[in-house]
Amino acid sequence: MSETEWRWTGPLLLGVRHHGPGSARAVRAALEAARPRVVLIEGPPEADALIPLAADPEMRPPVALLAHAVDEPGRSAFWPLADFSPEWVAVRWALEHQVPARFIDLPATHTLAWGKAEEAAEEANEGAEAGADAGAEEPGTARQLRVDPLAALAEAAGYDDPERWWEDVVEHRGAVGERDVFAPFAAVAEAMGALRETYGTGGRDRDPVREAYMRLQLRAARREFGERVAVVCGAWHVPALSARSTVAADKELLKGLPKVRTDMTWVPWTNRRLARASGYGAGIDSPGWYGHLFRTPDRPVERWLVKVAGLLREEDRIVSSAHVIEAVRLAETLAVMRGRPLPGLGETTDAVRAVLCEGSDVPLALVHDRLVVGDVLGEVPEAAPAVPLQRDLAREQRRLRLKPEALERELELDLRKDTDTGRSRLLHRLRLLGIGWGEPVQSRGSTGTFRETWRLRWEPELSVRVAEAGVWGTTVEGAATSRAAADAADAGALADVTALAEHCLLAGLPDALPVVMRALADRAALDTDVGRLAQALPALVRSLRYGDVRGTDTRALAEVAGGLAERVFVGLPPACAALDADAAEEMRGHVDAVHTAVALLGETGSGAAAEFSGAVADASRVETDVSGAGADVSGAGADVSGVAADVSGVAADVGGAGADVGGVAADVGGAGADVGGVAADVGGAGADVSGVAADVSGAGADVGGAGADATEAGTEDAETETAQASQAADSGHLGRRGLRGRWRAVLRRLAGRDTVAGVLRGRAVRILLDEGELGAEEAARLMGLVLSPGTPPADAAAWIEGFVGGSGGGGMLLVHDERLLGLVDAWLTGVPAEAFTDVLPLLRRTFSAYEPGVRRTLGELVRRGPGERTRGPGRTAGTPGFGAEADEERADAVLPVLRLLLGLDETEPDNDLVGAGR
Repeated sequence: MSETEWRWTGPLLLGVRHHGPGSARAVRAALEAARPRVVLIEGPPEADALIPLAADPEMRPPVALLAHAVDEPGRSAFWPLADFSPEWVAVRWALEHQVPARFIDLPATHTLAWGKAEEAAEEANEGAEAGADAGAEEPGTARQLRVDPLAALAEAAGYDDPERWWEDVVEHRGAVGERDVFAPFAAVAEAMGALRETYGTGGRDRDPVREAYMRLQLRAARREFGERVAVVCGAWHVPALSARSTVAADKELLKGLPKVRTDMTWVPWTNRRLARASGYGAGIDSPGWYGHLFRTPDRPVERWLVKVAGLLREEDRIVSSAHVIEAVRLAETLAVMRGRPLPGLGETTDAVRAVLCEGSDVPLALVHDRLVVGDVLGEVPEAAPAVPLQRDLAREQRRLRLKPEALERELELDLRKDTDTGRSRLLHRLRLLGIGWGEPVQSRGSTGTFRETWRLRWEPELSVRVAEAGVWGTTVEGAATSRAAADAADAGALADVTALAEHCLLAGLPDALPVVMRALADRAALDTDVGRLAQALPALVRSLRYGDVRGTDTRALAEVAGGLAERVFVGLPPACAALDADAAEEMRGHVDAVHTAVALLGETGSGAAAEFSGAVADASRVETDVSGAGADVSGAGADVSGVAADVSGVAADVGGAGADVGGVAADVGGAGADVGGVAADVGGAGADVSGVAADVSGAGADVGGAGADATEAGTEDAETETAQASQAADSGHLGRRGLRGRWRAVLRRLAGRDTVAGVLRGRAVRILLDEGELGAEEAARLMGLVLSPGTPPADAAAWIEGFVGGSGGGGMLLVHDERLLGLVDAWLTGVPAEAFTDVLPLLRRTFSAYEPGVRRTLGELVRRGPGERTRGPGRTAGTPGFGAEADEERADAVLPVLRLLLGLDETEPDNDLVGAGR
């Protein structure tokens, strides 16, 4: 009998290393020589029905067997397989030769249930173990450490690196030749037998049970097929499978095992996941390198370095053929010097670093990421079992041409295109379901709502997330809708519900939005914390903007946003009183967020007015009888006593000024007028007109506002105005211009109250100044009052922090208005020495946020003396690089271009721009 024939006196036990290319080649050679009648493979028996799919042309490893509990999909286990895995090679050989193949490891129904039972037992024992004295334990009672067989054998052979030892004794054997294909398995079995005698189970408590089940399956196969049975399993189990044991003893070990109903399927895997210890528990550091060794047994080092050179050339690095030749020579020389049969990964890496990378680790890191590990993503055929949600996701991916990839990439979406809009909705729906295939990132070069940027990367674990999300529905849209409704019911904070409403709009879930809006309205009505209300408002306003570009009906959302804004206006001034430094800084963030939200409410489009205040407002609810008549004010013809007014644009001309008849309260002549049962001052004399006081002493009447500025009117105190705003908020019919006016009134109250923290007062003044509601003279006056000697230095520093702090352009304000800079400079030089140390950290934080150029300019201005050469508001003579007066002719030259860009010219554009044709 030749050395390549197996004496069938018993089963052929092929002990392998999981994901070992040398083991895979040896398994194929042994199976070709022995020609067994059946092949038994370590793996879950539930996967037997999936074995034929391995022959499908669409099946491309790396792939993995996925088992998950039917009632708890998150409880799962993987058995990954690469093309160089011995188990995969055995399966493929059996299919090619039409030989039955079966998995014989412990069923996944026990494995998953066993893990759940162990977790419960550990949690139950945590309390008792926490109080136990570790020093009182008897020797041998501690849990035995797991033994790494490769590390033990490598150490016995004098190696400090198990991977290097494995390469020398197994992976490089094919190059030196081996006549007996069964000899390596006999040697490995002998070595593992010695280890099992020394270490027993090696800290693997489940192994005796698993091996008992394997022995039972092996006996059954021998009864069915005779002795011509081949077993491919981890080398660690070979001694146990060849040991003598009775059927009764093995069945006794399997009694009482917990069970759970499981499903099994194939899922794609990645090389990066093979590099982690999971599934078979044999994570490898270099799957790309091992795959190369398996696929190219002839001249592997030379071919590997050619791959490396190709990759570096793609990255525009200069690599010639001479570089490759020299790298091969260096790798071979290093192998000889280190006493290795062939260059391994260590030698080739050193050669690549020295020759191809010129000593730099930066390109070497790229080689490791792209080649040594690799970014390969496997594929499974459509015939593989899958939950309905997985199939619908696959259909959506094909329809939208959005292929999952293991390599991270960025995807730019233009939401004006149907395909990109569909991609955006799919990614947002998956995020709602907890399937993090993509993460939104900041778009480069565009801040519009029509553009999105995503960072995509498919990980194998997402298959488990898809299975978990299958409990919510059979389609991605249906599952996301159900999940959103459930999250709305369970949300504890108002901000969570507003964020959920935003996600529903982004994901295009019209059926979920009404449920979320009801939950939002309920929580907004019950929540009295101004901070939480202010935190929730920006998300609602963003949702309104998204509705414009996505064509979503946001009418209900607009009503809630308006009511929420009014409640913030009412509660913000009292909430800003008597705050410490940390609370004031947090509230400052809320003020900025609300200001941005209020500004955006006016930018949602000309057609959004109806959405914001309702489609049609019935002005008959506002029964306003001025002097017992039906309200023709100064001949303006504005009938406000029973005429239904359309909020989306119907204006009443009161006293020659435009009056927006769309709300409840009317601001007539700049004072507070409530034309619907709220109080207002008529003509400044407090005349009661049908129970409604209206100030008709001025020009424009805003019949649609909700609150009045008591500061300007001089007739209402802050408490009365607050009550007016609250009552108007309940009506739900709000005008945008009135909303902004009331917000400015709130800011004025914050700026003028001494009980409000300095950082908030300063911030309110700065916002009013930027909005044009506060003149430069008034801002300088307020700053002068705050920076007067009577103000404590800490309070003054906090005011400055609010006024010019942060990255909101405060530094440029001081650069262009030297009066304000002079006030700050004069105050700072007058701070007493004992107080300077206290205010220094706050001032440092304020000015350190400025750009370097701004800080340099401020330093130059302070050095020459700010304010000394000021010639008028906002104008400084003699500044280097600037003329004393503006050049109006040069400024007018840009007007044709600006009009063209803004679309202001109705006639054909003039090609003779800026004198180009002259």
